[in-house]
Amino acid sequence: MRLSIFTVPSKIEAFFIEIGELSLFAARFFKETFSRPFEFKELLRQCYNMGNRSLLLVSVTGFILGLVFTLQSRPTLLDLGVESWIPSMVSISIVREIGPVIIALICVGRISSGIGAELGSMRVTEQIDAMEVSGTNPFKYLVVTRILATTLMVPLLIIFGDAIALLGSAIVEYLKSDMSFLLYFNKVFNALEFSDIFPAIIKTFFFGFAIGLVGTFKGYYCKNGTVGVGEASNTAVVYTSMLVFIIDFIAVFVTDIFSSIS
Repeated sequence: MRLSIFTVPSKIEAFFIEIGELSLFAARFFKETFSRPFEFKELLRQCYNMGNRSLLLVSVTGFILGLVFTLQSRPTLLDLGVESWIPSMVSISIVREIGPVIIALICVGRISSGIGAELGSMRVTEQIDAMEVSGTNPFKYLVVTRILATTLMVPLLIIFGDAIALLGSAIVEYLKSDMSFLLYFNKVFNALEFSDIFPAIIKTFFFGFAIGLVGTFKGYYCKNGTVGVGEASNTAVVYTSMLVFIIDFIAVFVTDIFSSIS
């Protein structure tokens, strides 16, 4: 009888097993995406539902983000005598980092949890099993359409939220320093460069993909009845939030490498 010198803790083992299952799930998604039939109607319906239902929440979040960030930054810049830098500093901070991450986390709580709960409910009530028996491909209809919808809609929501945040910042400057909206946005667009906007937009597609992937994965393989539905929704939010920060770190790291090379 051979004794193992090193025993992997069960939680760590379960974590790596789940990472492997998620990777296989992602591989199946890419395979099913390019195979017929294409569920265009369901894709459009999911895009509309995700965008329409999240629009108000993203708008309020972006507006408050712009207000709070400008109000918090203004006293420090006033003490330094560089009040004129407020539009450029706020715009670069919001567009490059704060806006995408904060709004992506809002989408995580709104979209990923909803997908996990919806598919989890369908799994425990055997609706997905019924689709498989009837000859329908539930993975393509339920999973592929939702992941594609989040990949397309989350970047649009983030861009819209960034615009609302800049509007909130402009309102603060208009009320505090009588700076006109035209002057404010002239300074904003003069400060922003292609190297600020392009990486920020690219990483939002990865945010959207992660939100859809984890939400559908947790819901599609939900277990333990109605209790599992709540667990699927909760773990989808936790895992996706962690993935958003990891993707953001990788994006910043890669951008910094390219900027140092150029």
